[in-house]
Amino acid sequence: MPITREEIKHIANLARLQLTEEEIVKYEKQLTNILDFFSQLKSIKDLDFTKSNDAIDHTLLRQDEPFESDTALAILQNSADVDKNQFRIPPVF
Repeated sequence: MPITREEIKHIANLARLQLTEEEIVKYEKQLTNILDFFSQLKSIKDLDFTKSNDAIDHTLLRQDEPFESDTALAILQNSADVDKNQFRIPPVF
């Protein structure tokens, strides 16, 4: 599914890009290859992207178990500057 030169220029205009002739030719080839690849994917029968979770080997994943974490005060002890039990950082502006 080839993409036309005019479509490349239109997309570049929407993105506020100024492309040289060499870039237009380059992107025309690259985008045509990408669209051809998607056309190949569309032709595959029984391709269901929603079933991707079924392919995960759940034996490789650890069990999600609760555990005690550091308290806020313990974490704040590592900070260079604390004010009212919160990290104090230099102003951004």
